[in-house]
Amino acid sequence: MKLTPEIERIISASLLRLRMKSPFFATLALFTRVQATQALPTAATDGQDIFINEEFVRSLSSPEVDGLLLHEVLHAALLHVVRRGQRESTLWNIAADIVVNGMIAQQNGFQLPKGGIRDPKHEHLSVEEIYELLLKNMIVYSLCELDLLNQPPPDALEGGQGNQCDGSLGQAKQTSLEAHWRNAMQQAMVVARSSNSQGSIPAGMQRELGALTQAQLDWRSYLWRYLVRTPTDFTGFDRRFIGRRLYLEALEGESVQVFVAVDTSGSVGDDEMRLFLSEVWGILSAYPHLNCELYYVDAEAYGPYSLTNDSEIPRPVGGGGTSFVPFFEKVSANRDWYTTGVCVYLTDGYGTFPQEPPALPVLWIVTPGGLALELFPFGEAVRLLSVST
Repeated sequence: MKLTPEIERIISASLLRLRMKSPFFATLALFTRVQATQALPTAATDGQDIFINEEFVRSLSSPEVDGLLLHEVLHAALLHVVRRGQRESTLWNIAADIVVNGMIAQQNGFQLPKGGIRDPKHEHLSVEEIYELLLKNMIVYSLCELDLLNQPPPDALEGGQGNQCDGSLGQAKQTSLEAHWRNAMQQAMVVARSSNSQGSIPAGMQRELGALTQAQLDWRSYLWRYLVRTPTDFTGFDRRFIGRRLYLEALEGESVQVFVAVDTSGSVGDDEMRLFLSEVWGILSAYPHLNCELYYVDAEAYGPYSLTNDSEIPRPVGGGGTSFVPFFEKVSANRDWYTTGVCVYLTDGYGTFPQEPPALPVLWIVTPGGLALELFPFGEAVRLLSVST
């Protein structure tokens, strides 16, 4: 529905103020349209367009209009509609609001409409991490506290489909939204970096952009970069694996060795353990020239269990405290006959680290809600974004 002239002036004035306050956010706002609707009481986005209740907008002060507009722009630009997938809509919307409202609260000149949910203790996390904490009832809100500004009206979506409330976004729509906002982000970053300090990318946005990258990333691509680190020469393309979509170069000589540690301490629940074991299967099947030694680790390291891609994964053991030291000590003691390899540690990240980094490269695979990636003292850390089935 087209905006009335009065509301169009209000939105235009808000966009001008947004341009003065933050060229980065203003550029993102150019990639969306604002439409009127009476199908919801406040405002919403379908992932690209913004829908507002005009009476609600009339009730807001200018800083609140700016905050409302930025709230919806950020939901769209950060692909919260796409990233939701099949997750439960109310919890996802709460998680997304915590992140977005936290960003807005850090900006000068913006004010959230009354009732906007805030959670300073958790808003430094990604939406996926907050969702997992909500799912486990580690964060609890009453319904009267909730700000669900990002619920789209039923009539705002193509053929009634694609509503983030029912998780039915089609693949074509997802691809279109991802391309649209990828272009918007690139342009916004160029504008921000070419502007003065007023146009810099806000810290909270930098963090969520990192989570967005991880959300789209297959962590096995990280593992692949380690697996091809070998002192032996490549001798060409191994065509046997084309049919399996494994575009591998054939290795001469030794195979690549992977040492896998699965955190079985008391802080790792059943959902995380299922996720870890599925990733172990992924490692085993990712590369045909691979030898794997598996360890289960709490405060002790149990193993090694030698695995291949047709092995049965042994039942996990552990349940005590967490120390990363025993795994690396065992690997160091047992790796004398290997000339290459990588350590992969699946964990929540809460435990005692070795004082010195190991000789082999380390890839940490971290659960949602686990230790912040920048706090790992060595190696490379990648976050698993969901334990949802």
